[in-house]
Amino acid sequence: MAFEIKSADLPLVALVLKTVDLQVLEQQLLSQFGSSSNSPDFFNDDALVLDYGHLTSDSASLDLSRLLDVLRQCKLMPVAVRNASPKCLLEARRLGLVEAHEIYVPVQASNSQVVTPASAPKEVPATSVPVHTMVIDKPIRSGQKIYAKGGDLIILSMVNRGAEVVADGNIHVYAALRGKAMAGAKGNTKARIFALAMEAELVSVAGIYRTAEKPFTSDVLGRPTQIRLSDDNQEKLLIEPLMP
Repeated sequence: MAFEIKSADLPLVALVLKTVDLQVLEQQLLSQFGSSSNSPDFFNDDALVLDYGHLTSDSASLDLSRLLDVLRQCKLMPVAVRNASPKCLLEARRLGLVEAHEIYVPVQASNSQVVTPASAPKEVPATSVPVHTMVIDKPIRSGQKIYAKGGDLIILSMVNRGAEVVADGNIHVYAALRGKAMAGAKGNTKARIFALAMEAELVSVAGIYRTAEKPFTSDVLGRPTQIRLSDDNQEKLLIEPLMP
């Protein structure tokens, strides 16, 4: 047989829409991720899901065709929609998008450094902490994406800029972390990121994230670091020295 068809469980980026005002969306997306922004290469043709779940006004009034053009200018590749009304879904399909049902994604937003995931993260009991571990002993090059489904990810070498590492559990990088790292991708609020040298472009735990546009403090930049959610406020990302 010349080919095989297999299921692919891949991490995707989600854009959680909070307004149908295309002018506002376009301005904020292009100012942060457009060609003239400070982060024109933040995304690397990442596949994107459009989430309509937080829209309170008439979502059918959104000019979806124009929004897709704006997203492509930001090097995002829209492939699907979720939580869309039948009318919006029909328009999305006309434009070549599919309906996403139960896709779990690391959530990112257009206009803030820290955001709430599309659905509030659920507390993960200790008994359900992932037990599977993926170990990578080679450098992760720019453009590579590694996903540890259902468990932890251990990397014994450098994660270069432009690379992306994702895990449903914890992420351990026993070298410099310079790309994007997203732990707790399916909402595990107890997940953490550990790195021997913190220089990341983006870090995220259970969808709460921060980019390097807000510089890391001197006590963690280039040093051993752990990243976790605050125990008393799980919308707050803590970035702390791993050792005094």
